[in-house]
Amino acid sequence: MTTRPLALLGLLAPLVGALLVAPGAGSTVAAAPQERRLPAFTEYVALGDSWTADVVLVDRYGLPDTTHAPIDCAQSKTNYPKIVAEAISVPVFRDASCGSATTKHFRRPQEGLPLGGTNPPQFDRLSRTTDLVSVGIGGNDAGIAGAGLDCLNLVPVANPVSDSGPGLPLGGCKAKYTAGGKDQLAQRIRASEIKLVKALRQIRRRAPLARILVMDYLDVVPDHGCYPTLPATDEDMAYISAKFRQLNKMVHRAARRGGAEVVNTYRQSAGHDLCQAPQVRWAETYGPSANDPAVGVPAHPNAAGARAQAAYLLQHLRDTDPDVFR
Repeated sequence: MTTRPLALLGLLAPLVGALLVAPGAGSTVAAAPQERRLPAFTEYVALGDSWTADVVLVDRYGLPDTTHAPIDCAQSKTNYPKIVAEAISVPVFRDASCGSATTKHFRRPQEGLPLGGTNPPQFDRLSRTTDLVSVGIGGNDAGIAGAGLDCLNLVPVANPVSDSGPGLPLGGCKAKYTAGGKDQLAQRIRASEIKLVKALRQIRRRAPLARILVMDYLDVVPDHGCYPTLPATDEDMAYISAKFRQLNKMVHRAARRGGAEVVNTYRQSAGHDLCQAPQVRWAETYGPSANDPAVGVPAHPNAAGARAQAAYLLQHLRDTDPDVFR
């Protein structure tokens, strides 16, 4: 979600050679097959941050997709918007998602990407004829992903204050973000709500015909550590897990205020967190993903997570409008 995770792409580059050539085992949630003869939607636009882009350095399909955004947005060729677009056979599809994006980058170019690229304003992909929009944003406005990286701890010993970079994490995120008796992340989450509300209202003005679906964040952040898979203390993980729950509650409130629908991926994704077995978890920490070979960034969805997000979005469409798939 943040600039720091994208910066980690360079640190993770040596791991590319560790990728397997065989495909990973399938997820328990698979993307729905194409079920319609005629498309119910004619123009689908995906907006969002790295949890939408499904940021990868490389996967079994090669380098990140450059069809819709610069290569340093790190869009996976199989992120959930692309799975959804194929499943609903939409004639026009544009994926504006980009690693590190905030709501500011909906209106303004996202410059200074890791390889020097610029992603145009994500709103530029919207039009008066757009009839389906998915939105996954808010975590970077609140600074949650960067804070999560501060929780990583190479040794299972509490560190009173985290001041380490991604190359040598030493934990202590709770102490860092609650110093002085103020919960900085809680404050940032509250301050982010109005930004998301305004963004959703602007989408409505630019695409008045669209169904706007807001995606929350998967339940992949456990409330405990699990060395060595998730190197963090129980205290730090309990704190950052609570902040993720607060983030999702904020996203839900903002969606209601902004006149959008919510696709609740958090509620449905329990049991697939970072501490689970390689073929069970829907996000990764450090190292290559075993759930479809890939190298991405820590604490972001893997390919199985992307399939799950797509399946939940498609199920939401079925549940809210059964005729969509007839």
